[in-house]
Amino acid sequence: MLNVFPVPAFKDNYFWVIDDGQFALVVDPGQATPVIAYLVQKSLTLAAILITHHHADHIGGIGGLLDWCDDRNNVVDVAVYGPANEKIPYCTHPLNGGATVNIASPALSLNVIDVPGHTAGHIAYYAEREGWLFCGDTLFAGGCGRLFEGTAAQMRASLGKLAALPAETNVFCAHEYTLANLLFASAVEPNNAALRSRVERDTAMRERGEPTVPSTIALERATNPFLRWDEAEVKLAAARVSSGTFGPNAPADLVFAAIREWKDNF
Repeated sequence: MLNVFPVPAFKDNYFWVIDDGQFALVVDPGQATPVIAYLVQKSLTLAAILITHHHADHIGGIGGLLDWCDDRNNVVDVAVYGPANEKIPYCTHPLNGGATVNIASPALSLNVIDVPGHTAGHIAYYAEREGWLFCGDTLFAGGCGRLFEGTAAQMRASLGKLAALPAETNVFCAHEYTLANLLFASAVEPNNAALRSRVERDTAMRERGEPTVPSTIALERATNPFLRWDEAEVKLAAARVSSGTFGPNAPADLVFAAIREWKDNF
């Protein structure tokens, strides 16, 4: 049986460690120290590192983890997977969308999905058998990543790919941004009953010191305004913040762009 654990780091990052009780892989380790502490605590051997994009808080710990493994005479060579179209240090397996990553231990098969928008070469990893999505900074619980290198059209298309995954898919994003995202979502869709329920639940979770992630694709479809560009209330909100420069039949990319710009200044 595989376990997934969120290693918290920095102010609000999660580095996801997947293990079988003996071997482990880690997703987006921006810092080595907390990952090493977890591996030591659980007596795990690091087998692989998965990277979604090149930002420092996602790659900063790769070198330290590899050095630690060398010092311990790690029993396996640690593979480093990452997007082929970005500069990822120590990357041994550059990946494009459509590729499959097969890891022997822990036994895991992951489909690679191209999701540009936050960065130009951002990728996500989807474990179909387990129903797990590791999406970095593309899709957040209740939100999505900023457009640092891509366009609104690219990000909407990327989110559309993720929204098309099975409803029960667990969404393992890389940050604890949920309550701030839901505050914004509530401004966009104040009449969304599912969203109000989610705000109550996730607020209680944070008050207990619990992470709000993973969420699910079903929950994101029901409450995340960045997946709801076709909803009437979202369209009206987008038109309102755009000073009425487009109507209810505006193209989806225009609606999405207006909502993303609003969030940037919210």
